[in-house]
Amino acid sequence: MAMEKILFSEARKIAEKKGLKPGLVKGTDGIQFTKGKNAHVELITWEDFEKHLKKRKLAVYESGGFLKVMKA
Repeated sequence: MAMEKILFSEARKIAEKKGLKPGLVKGTDGIQFTKGKNAHVELITWEDFEKHLKKRKLAVYESGGFLKVMKA
């Protein structure tokens, strides 16, 4: 299946159902979904996550329930 760009609101719903949270990779401006168990990823708010997406011109893509942050 191909990755399809989805709305942030839809990505958030899918992530929350899977127990994923928004994260910022420490020491970088990279963002990702996390279960919160990675010492290299700092949990951030959904609002900050969305701001990072917009600022860096990124979007969330989905395929078969798998979420990935990529260039829009």
